[in-house]
Amino acid sequence: MTDGRTNGAIATARLGADGPEVGVQGLGCMGMSFAYGPSDAAESRATLERALELGVTLYDTAHAYGAGENERFLSPFFKAHRDEVVVATKFGLAIDPDDPTKRIIRNDAAHIRESVEGSLRRLDVDVIDLYYMHRRDVSVPIEETVGVMADLVREGKVKQLGLSEVTAAELRTAHAVHPVAALQSEWSLFSRDIEANVVPTARELGVALVAYSPLGRGFLTGSFAKAEDLTADDFRRQQPRFTGDNAEANAALLTPIREVAAAHGATLGQIALAWVHQQSAMHGLPVIPIPGTRKPGRVEENTAATRIVLGEEDMTLLEPIAAKVAGDRYADMRFTSAGRE
Repeated sequence: MTDGRTNGAIATARLGADGPEVGVQGLGCMGMSFAYGPSDAAESRATLERALELGVTLYDTAHAYGAGENERFLSPFFKAHRDEVVVATKFGLAIDPDDPTKRIIRNDAAHIRESVEGSLRRLDVDVIDLYYMHRRDVSVPIEETVGVMADLVREGKVKQLGLSEVTAAELRTAHAVHPVAALQSEWSLFSRDIEANVVPTARELGVALVAYSPLGRGFLTGSFAKAEDLTADDFRRQQPRFTGDNAEANAALLTPIREVAAAHGATLGQIALAWVHQQSAMHGLPVIPIPGTRKPGRVEENTAATRIVLGEEDMTLLEPIAAKVAGDRYADMRFTSAGRE
């Protein structure tokens, strides 16, 4: 992390050795058109603009988010602010149209090339600033996948490469083919499996860690307590942590977060985000959480968390939480780094 500021607001961090400086907190845009139930387009657009005013410059999307709908939705915003934003999108993951609980993973050259052209078209940009492999297809050697991604850089279609949910060994192999600027993985008070191997490897290689779901998909904010609280089309209903006895057990784990929040005059979400931001100093690498929201007020709340410093007593209270979480973060963990470590 640097002492720099974007737009006079939040501090900045660099993506990889040669990547861009971005606001130390990004914005996950998936929920604006996919996965989290109904959204208001006008409010989402206002959220994008407010985020930029506050210094958020890394905007995260993917082809998988509504079969390209999220990319199309973001396109006018990116076009209006092209020189101010870092556009991040992904290939390699699709939702089975016949069964939304199933995923289709592809990392082959033909798919990558088809995907990048589709994303460039939907986003209406000349180049993608950060292009991620969304999930790992173990049937394709990662050297081959990253080799094709490197070709996209040489062809001027992509500036920086990213990976998502890869193991430490996969990251090391990929980085040897072409420098990886950013590794995106789930990291929060509820999900800390990457700390054992992935984070130390990213630090060694100079790769920034982009933390998705830093608010535990909203659970850490206290906005819902169980799957039944969510709309019928919300994909969190499929996640084991939010169902049945798991949900009840996990709701009880918010108690120490509430204690810390009260001591700081902060919200639960701000403490959860402050904890993720603090991992940068603790682990010695850039950490850029990308909380998702569709409300301008939430962006203001989230970015304010970058200014909260948790003390030793706070960290001690929060430390045991992850080990007590009931249920996996996905029903099928094969496509996560933890499922292959």
